Amino acid sequence: MNLTLPIILGLSAAAIGTTPPGLLNMTAAKVSMRDGRNRALWFAFGASIIVFFQTLLAVLFSRFIDRRADISAVLQEIGLVIFTVLTVYFLWIAKKPKTKKKKEEIKMRSKSSRFFLGMLLSSLNLFPIPYYVFVSITLGSYGYFNFDTFFIYSFSAASAIAAFLVFFGYISFFKGKEKKDSFLSRNINYVIGSITGLVALFTLFKIVYR
Repeated sequence: MNLTLPIILGLSAAAIGTTPPGLLNMTAAKVSMRDGRNRALWFAFGASIIVFFQTLLAVLFSRFIDRRADISAVLQEIGLVIFTVLTVYFLWIAKKPKTKKKKEEIKMRSKSSRFFLGMLLSSLNLFPIPYYVFVSITLGSYGYFNFDTFFIYSFSAASAIAAFLVFFGYISFFKGKEKKDSFLSRNINYVIGSITGLVALFTLFKIVYR
């Protein structure tokens, strides 16, 4: 049970934290609809690698961060700025559909650009860090989480795998609806911008009333 527990906990925690629609999920769907499933999978792979390191960092420093409320406050303020900028970008800057020529040029840049885009957006998404800090500390308080090397790395790897599977689910679902849901394909920037806007408002509320 000691060998499987961190894997089960990592898969469960990542599934709960990643399944709700978010920036990475919807961007993976967008890449799938516009550039194809293969490039979307490369995006998901790049994002999942960052999830691994974010989880690892969160777990390694969970006790320290838990004792320092000022660090959590700084993370929230940084997240507010990032998601406000992303909201402005998706709602007003990136709303114009690309021409066919530009779309083909994006495809020519291919898998590596989507891989690094996944890493970049995942790096900008700071919310997994406090989330996994909360998860690890909560599970530890009930005796289900150990802070030894094997447990930490197994938990982090399982979280990254679960995140990739969730991204894959979004990619497959939206790719299958590409022809039927052309409206969503044309307006997915608004969907992403609305999500980041809600996250920014929620973060602002937490900062003002903390």
